[in-house]
Amino acid sequence: MKIHAEPKQLTEHLRGGTRGATVAVHPLSGGEVHAPLSFVERAGGRLEALRTLGIGTPRSQWHWLPCPAFLIRHPSAGPILVDTGLHPSVSTKPRENMGRLVSRFGRPRLEPEGDVPARLRAMGLDAKTIPVVIMTHLHIDHTSAISEFPGATFIVTEPEWEAATTDRRPMLRGYRPAHYDYAFDYRTLGYGGERISSYSTFGRTFDLFGDGSVRLAFTPGHSPGHQCVIARLRDRDFVIAGDVVYNLRQLDDAPEPPRPADRHNWRRSKRELQLFRSQFPQAVIVPSHDDELWPKLDERYE
Repeated sequence: MKIHAEPKQLTEHLRGGTRGATVAVHPLSGGEVHAPLSFVERAGGRLEALRTLGIGTPRSQWHWLPCPAFLIRHPSAGPILVDTGLHPSVSTKPRENMGRLVSRFGRPRLEPEGDVPARLRAMGLDAKTIPVVIMTHLHIDHTSAISEFPGATFIVTEPEWEAATTDRRPMLRGYRPAHYDYAFDYRTLGYGGERISSYSTFGRTFDLFGDGSVRLAFTPGHSPGHQCVIARLRDRDFVIAGDVVYNLRQLDDAPEPPRPADRHNWRRSKRELQLFRSQFPQAVIVPSHDDELWPKLDERYE
């Protein structure tokens, strides 16, 4: 696999931080995909692999799972996006962006003007001038609209970039290289340098602007280099959990996901998130694909 982009290592804080800064977070709907519950919660048994694909479950019992992005407004660093939602073309021709298999199985859907760039326009922002995009990971449902943010610096972990650009069978691992095969400004974070420290229950974090307002937490397992984003509101934290868990039930007693890249690391990352919730029950924790939680979210948190 040949990727044209040549990432640079991220070893220093980004510019724009302000001591004591707090941020606002806007959850942004970015489309949906159709999946059986067994795709996100392990079914068990001899036929687990088939159940994961929805075989034996009628489509009427499948769930429409959100594919969101999150806009973080920083008082001095400007707007920051987390993940990208589905590409605008998915509203009319999903196969072109998502591929034949995903389009047939997941039936991705997006309302006209329901894509993240359109939602940003409605908020007075131009997707082409968003300065920073943080990627929780590079799976297809998170990277679909990367092409719409050509002016951004993209933050992704080193192990995630390695996995997404070297795997011989990327689609089987959830990657679609065409989504990120652009000569954009990619910065890879190693989580092993002198700027890495713990934060609360998270063992390895990076303070993106050096002011404590936006922290990235290394939470591998779902994918080799998954990371969460912890945004500091006025009186609590907002945790963009990505796919550490698909839904909040998995922080309690719901079945585990069926096929994480590394189940041992996934359980460790999940435990860090569980402990954080127990210590800070006032914090807002939002997984990417919780179809029950998503309609209950506020438009803005600050």
